[in-house]
Amino acid sequence: MSAVSLDLTPKGSVEIETLVNGPIQTNSYAVISDNECVIIDPAWEGERLVGHIRAEHPGVRVLGAVCTHGHADHVGGIAGVRAAAGVDALYELCGKDAAVPHTNIGEQRAMWGIETPDPGEPTRLLAEGDAIEVGDIYLQVIETPGHTPGGIVLFAATEQGNIAFVGDTLFPGSHGRTDLAGGDEAAILRSLSKLARLLPPDTVCLTGHGDSTTMARELMQNPFMQM
Repeated sequence: MSAVSLDLTPKGSVEIETLVNGPIQTNSYAVISDNECVIIDPAWEGERLVGHIRAEHPGVRVLGAVCTHGHADHVGGIAGVRAAAGVDALYELCGKDAAVPHTNIGEQRAMWGIETPDPGEPTRLLAEGDAIEVGDIYLQVIETPGHTPGGIVLFAATEQGNIAFVGDTLFPGSHGRTDLAGGDEAAILRSLSKLARLLPPDTVCLTGHGDSTTMARELMQNPFMQM
């Protein structure tokens, strides 16, 4: 698996608010820098998420959303974010997951009876090595297939430290499930190995569900990162 070269030079300041959201308790993140904001993985009720950010952070412009992968519980709020943030709102997703939202929305409806608004077409299809500018920070794209074919991690070196939005690729002591359509156990293990090589040990890893962790902790305690 090819590895992107990360820029580890600290740039800019960031404020992160975790918004647990949607029917599967997804961690949606408001990433704010220099009066600009992107929402990572808006799970549900996108209009409410945008309204909350505007109320709690007056003067901050919501640029739109970026998704770590295309599962319905990570894109379910996109339609609302786009409606609330305006016609120019971002919806960015890895190109290898472009077809996943439509398929997975149907699967979640069948499995759990969850109705999810169609997010529409992405405004940008991301790939390894791309960067997303938010205020004065840069979210760098690392492709991490396994949970889905187009799963990504978003890494930023900031003045407060290194952060990575790892979606459902990495969890404390574990990794994302690979038994759904498009999942690949061997691929996710390669992705974890890639993160172990690329991310500095002090990187705070912000997960798609549940608690955050650090790369140092996972290198010591996660059996799937010892493979």
